[in-house]
Amino acid sequence: MRKILVAVKKVVDYNTRIRVKADGSGVVLDGVKMSLNPFDEIALEEAFRIRERGQAGEVIVVSIGADDVQQHLRTALAMGADRAVLVKTEAVIEPLIAAQVLLAVAKQEGAELVLLGKQAIDDDANQTGQMLAALWDRPQATFASKVELKDNVAVVTREVDAGLETIEVDLPAVITSDLRLNEPRYIKLPEIMKAKKKPLAVTEIGALGVTPAQQHKVLKTEAPAQRSRGAMVKDTAELVAALRKIGVVA
Repeated sequence: MRKILVAVKKVVDYNTRIRVKADGSGVVLDGVKMSLNPFDEIALEEAFRIRERGQAGEVIVVSIGADDVQQHLRTALAMGADRAVLVKTEAVIEPLIAAQVLLAVAKQEGAELVLLGKQAIDDDANQTGQMLAALWDRPQATFASKVELKDNVAVVTREVDAGLETIEVDLPAVITSDLRLNEPRYIKLPEIMKAKKKPLAVTEIGALGVTPAQQHKVLKTEAPAQRSRGAMVKDTAELVAALRKIGVVA
């Protein structure tokens, strides 16, 4: 395999407490720490491991967004990616548009495997990988917890509701990573310095033949309701009575 394409997304850091805007129009992003989507970091780590086993020649990382996404692509380069591509746009990117962009880049680069996280932690859509596979007309393996490459086949263990499922997909293919696939490596200072010299190409989204179109509109954003305090009960009868009072049991 010559090339693996890994898609990453800039999201609010998972350690950051989300605050909703006073007018309910969205969440507060000003001054908030942003980072790579954790599931995408796992996909990136898996690409590195495949390359280190001698089963791939180059790992290319791609992201979609404004100029500030470049710093997060530099993080991916410091982790070990060979080069990066920023598809520049200020528009809101929904899963279908993201899939169209990734398809264009995958074809342009001649990628034989596309890896990405199963979902992004900002919208939890869990759609981009599946849409990309459909548009590309190539096999997909989602929720991967183990990936093995054999000749032109990927053997993928998937996490499903009933447990684990192992499937084989012909390459090229799309694989989305689950939490237990691996643990991403820490970035060392020398790698951060090297990343500054690695290639990072910037291309406008229109140059790929993709026109952003927003199909969904967020009407209102609300913070989750605060949990009420628990209550201590003496016995089963008192528990049932308390549950009946709040309408949980009849």
